[in-house]
Amino acid sequence: MNNEPGSKSTDDLEQLAGEYVLGTLSAEQQDSVLRRLDSDRALRDAVDAWEQRLLGLNALAAPLPPSPRLWQRINRSLGDCPAQPTWWRRLGLWQGLAAASLAASLLLGVALLTVQSPATTYMVVLVAPATQAPGWVVQARGPDKVQLIPLGKSEVPGDKVLQFWTKGEQWPAPISLGLIKPGEQVTVPLERLPAVEPNQLFELTLENVGGSASGLPTGPVQFIGRAVKVL
Repeated sequence: MNNEPGSKSTDDLEQLAGEYVLGTLSAEQQDSVLRRLDSDRALRDAVDAWEQRLLGLNALAAPLPPSPRLWQRINRSLGDCPAQPTWWRRLGLWQGLAAASLAASLLLGVALLTVQSPATTYMVVLVAPATQAPGWVVQARGPDKVQLIPLGKSEVPGDKVLQFWTKGEQWPAPISLGLIKPGEQVTVPLERLPAVEPNQLFELTLENVGGSASGLPTGPVQFIGRAVKVL
């Protein structure tokens, strides 16, 4: 990653803007970018573009009200912030990203920023239906495979397995992408399947050992989410 905010090349500017929006810069670098936003039109446009790419994450989880303690910390920090108007304009985005798991967006965002090819990229945050807690991230770059990335280790009973499924909006039924070991990152080929599309469903269900005998999901959904185009 670029450690010196201020590079003039287009690639470096895009990377800097992406890291700023995702929050992966150091505090000193973050402040440097913040000071430049009001005067550097190219950087501001790049930051706005990254925010729009990630805005779709807001729809992946129910709103999560911040705690009173968090608001107290925000109010205290505003008193020390030299550029409150710019920072405050971006608060809504950060609240939305937090609701859809900022940790997940950071994890995948870092991966996106290290890839130089222009392939279309989709991202899915898989959350538990009951709690909306994020458990996995799906990254789809190009038409032939997806990466499934755990955000923790899911507990699975000894007589059960996790089975990975996907379904496009126009597909008649879900398609199995195989059995998944809890807590392990895997790359899953999309053999004979169409390329990932916006709003495509991905889910992990709890099935009997060996997987669903019917070829369709039969057990309870453990994690579920829909694809959002981010690049």
